[in-house]
Amino acid sequence: MTTTDIVGTPPTTPTQRGRAGGNKLLRFIIVRFLLIFPTIFILVTMVFVLMRTIGDPITAALGGRLPPDQLAERIEEAGYNRPILVQYFEYLGQIFTGNFGTSITDRQPVIDLLFRYGGATLELAFYALIVAFIVGIPLGMLAAYLRDRWPDAVLRVFAILSYATPVFFAGLLLKLIFAVGLHWLPVAGRASVRVELELSRVPNPTGIYLIDAAQTPNPGAVYADLLAHAVLPGIALGLLTAGVFLRLVRTNVIGTLSMDYVDAARSRGVREFRLVTSHAIKPALVPIITVIGLQIAMLLGGAVLTETTFEWQGLGFQLAHYLTSRDFVAVQGIVALLAVIVAVTNFIVDIIAAIIDPRIRY
Repeated sequence: MTTTDIVGTPPTTPTQRGRAGGNKLLRFIIVRFLLIFPTIFILVTMVFVLMRTIGDPITAALGGRLPPDQLAERIEEAGYNRPILVQYFEYLGQIFTGNFGTSITDRQPVIDLLFRYGGATLELAFYALIVAFIVGIPLGMLAAYLRDRWPDAVLRVFAILSYATPVFFAGLLLKLIFAVGLHWLPVAGRASVRVELELSRVPNPTGIYLIDAAQTPNPGAVYADLLAHAVLPGIALGLLTAGVFLRLVRTNVIGTLSMDYVDAARSRGVREFRLVTSHAIKPALVPIITVIGLQIAMLLGGAVLTETTFEWQGLGFQLAHYLTSRDFVAVQGIVALLAVIVAVTNFIVDIIAAIIDPRIRY
């Protein structure tokens, strides 16, 4: 009988534990990466099926505006007179080669629309996340600190209203108060006409005004104009996510405050406010990181209404335009493109969350 049989399994060394943790992280990354493909496949298939319920896109977009012979010629040219399964597999092949189709009304490749208008939507989502963090996290901490008191009840109602209020209604209300009534902020657009002209002269523009503004002759004035135009749409879209963050932070901070190490700090005379802001907030932020991927999908969905309300020339604004024009090829391509962005974003967020919190890897 060996010593191991008598004593039991020897304890693992820190090096062995680190190697095991690294292997689990690598396996987690590989599994999450492989899940991207069935996710995109399901989303793209759903979009294709839903778009085909209206018939062929050419008739939907141009029916009644072209003679029957020209309409039939366009349908045959686009291949929409072929069996639906043939169209489906051809569409999948195009997606995996980066071809998301060409719009019917203005004959533009959908992938070009991403590079032309994607920067605007990215900026809007960035502003909205800043608002969500600035509003949701501090108010969630305050609600946890004052739990079961009247400010806590008020903040919980605020969180519900923020999440439940339609984005377009919040946007119209903000425009009515701060733009039309008080004249503090611009009504619509990403920038003033003067700034748009300055940005149009920038060599090699990225479409992201926050980056392009640095190349203008007077970047300080340009940034001030851009931020003034971003305040209202950023708040309108950001409050949607701020309500989620507020409730998550409140719930997790209250749960963390009942942990043993917090009780130990409390017994040493640490004030309750310091316990909330120092000891309890870090564990409470982990669930927020894990749901950011889901919130990105919500922000992109809300961007359609926000961009339309504030005439913010982004992908959401173009999507609404193509829906009005019944250009379902462009709609199908943009939605599929957004699905890919959401799937990849969720993958990145999952990896970051797994690195921060090892428990997620199991």
